[in-house]
Amino acid sequence: MRIVRRVVVVVLLGVIAYPLWLGFRVWDQSHDDEVYFADAIVVLGAAQYNGEPSPVFKARLDHAAYLYGEGLADLVILTGGKRAGDRFTEAEAGEMYLVDGGAAVPSDVILTEGAGRTTFESLEAVSEIAAEKDIESALFVSDPLHSERIKRMASDLGFDKAYTSPASYVTLNRSRGTKLKELVHEVLSLLAYQFLSK
Repeated sequence: MRIVRRVVVVVLLGVIAYPLWLGFRVWDQSHDDEVYFADAIVVLGAAQYNGEPSPVFKARLDHAAYLYGEGLADLVILTGGKRAGDRFTEAEAGEMYLVDGGAAVPSDVILTEGAGRTTFESLEAVSEIAAEKDIESALFVSDPLHSERIKRMASDLGFDKAYTSPASYVTLNRSRGTKLKELVHEVLSLLAYQFLSK
């Protein structure tokens, strides 16, 4: 019985400790702005409303435009599909914003992926684009707390050089409660990815 109890205790400690460790990894990566030269800047899609990017999506697009303006990559890849009833994909809305919204990103350097509805689906499509265009390195732009999951998925999909440079949400004034919910969401999403999708 002692052995059984010890095994149960070890298992319970693992069940508690591993999500906590993942939470630390997500939090730690969210504070790491990996500004490296890359073949492409990849922007993960977010909500759009009839072609108008949501504030969260705008923050990502503005940051991508800044990185492009700094000469960190020659290509910008926009991702994100659409929901039923939408006229535009997230990628299309992002392209219109960058090209027509005065962000100074020329249309001929933008590639779009408009089918992905999840992070993994979008990154999977980006990996196919990368294979076609000989893209070996990418600088991924999304939410700060999204960075760890993106890096893991990108690495699994064959990106040897996957960097993250998260958008700043200072202007969005997010509460601690909202950030905590996002952290929990990312930990649960990583657990699901690691144990259910492989």
